[in-house]
Amino acid sequence: MTTTETKTATQTRTVKETAETVETTVPDTAAEPGTIETLGMGTSAESGMAAESETGAEPETATGTGTATGTGTASAAFPAAGAVEITTAAVEPAPPADLGQAAQERLRRWRLVLGGESADGTGCTLRGQDAAMDGALTALYGKGDRPQSGRDRTAGLGASAPSVARWLGDIRTYFPSSVVQVMQRDAIDRLGLDSLLLEPEMLEAVEADVHLVGTLLSLNKAMPETTKETARAVVRKVVEDLEKRLATRTRATLTGALDRSARINRPRHHDIDWNRTIAANLKHYLPEYRTIVPERLIGYGRASRSVKKEVILCIDQSGSMAASVVYASVFGAVLASMRSIDTRLVVFDTAVVDLTDQLDDPVDVLFGTQLGGGTDINRALAHCQSQITRPTETVVVLISDLYEGGIRNEMLKRVAAMKASGVQFVTLLALSDEGAPAYDHEHAAALAALGAPAFACTPDLFPEIMAAAIEKRPLPIPDGG
Repeated sequence: MTTTETKTATQTRTVKETAETVETTVPDTAAEPGTIETLGMGTSAESGMAAESETGAEPETATGTGTATGTGTASAAFPAAGAVEITTAAVEPAPPADLGQAAQERLRRWRLVLGGESADGTGCTLRGQDAAMDGALTALYGKGDRPQSGRDRTAGLGASAPSVARWLGDIRTYFPSSVVQVMQRDAIDRLGLDSLLLEPEMLEAVEADVHLVGTLLSLNKAMPETTKETARAVVRKVVEDLEKRLATRTRATLTGALDRSARINRPRHHDIDWNRTIAANLKHYLPEYRTIVPERLIGYGRASRSVKKEVILCIDQSGSMAASVVYASVFGAVLASMRSIDTRLVVFDTAVVDLTDQLDDPVDVLFGTQLGGGTDINRALAHCQSQITRPTETVVVLISDLYEGGIRNEMLKRVAAMKASGVQFVTLLALSDEGAPAYDHEHAAALAALGAPAFACTPDLFPEIMAAAIEKRPLPIPDGG
């Protein structure tokens, strides 16, 4: 028997053995629309090892950052360009007709994951909704065997508004909203569809999220009047959703912090801080009675009656900070709604704009920003410093990647002067879910040396950061900060 005939016979036997193995582990039901499952599939590396043990051939390998898991989303199975690279040693023959239903289902799932053409080696043909789902993915991510990077990769959407609108409708039909948002961001980045967002019909078709809001804000100056109302409606929907998620916890956390920060030495019984009182009176412990005589009571008043803090949010509006601008505007509106906190919001690039008078509507704040441009942190901090009237009761939050285009030494001197006067200074490299962006490490280290460590903060952690700053406690810096 020739070498080719031996290899073909071995591959056929391996497929049959695999079918017998997975019949007991893979359900017969087809996946629901918008669902890519891998139950019982194993990895391509494992399949390659099985083939190697029979034939001595090199195993198939799958490398990258994403894997398709569970039934929740397809974002890992269909990542952005360059995220996954799949290499196969050889194209397998079409599956024999006598493969069991479970094995056919397994091949179908692999076909959806691999994307078709000669690279998948499954010999599986998609029909119905599977074919439509695959077509929507192919239109964005292309048909090449190997992912290409950025906008060099081929794709099938083009610059046609009608075809993009149909595609947006298709992906909303076949995928959950979290995956739709990922695919929309990839389409804007890979295919340059920004200009299409200037059309009201397109905005009505997209799935709104923080990143889309950032894109719309960057297009604000080029947006025609006919589109602005639609854009504002999209932005308002995202902002209202964020407020619902963040406002209650933020108010509760900061109200408690404000109460605790109003320390008094003659508290009423229900206002006594027993932990601090005991700690302050340990020297008055009486061993014979095994008790402490509290000569000095420590307590706190109520913030609504006795405390008013000042918070200044100073936000870098350069293009890389888009998500941070959105979240900071929402938090600014929430803080401004609290009577015990006097809140100011300042945005800057090379110019400085004070948007405090618009804090009652975060949508107005967002449309008052202008993403892009240079950065002059020193100039922005000079403005913030001029607004401080009670240093020991003030928290300044600088949200920036710290790439300073102004005078570096003057920026650091301003931070040092504010801290010396009693200001609580917080530096956030980002206020978003994505973690720390690229940032100036030298400036971050210099601020840390001044007692103002720079770190990225998620929206869920921001209330705790602010509470610690108000109470003048050490900041709960997240791991990796």
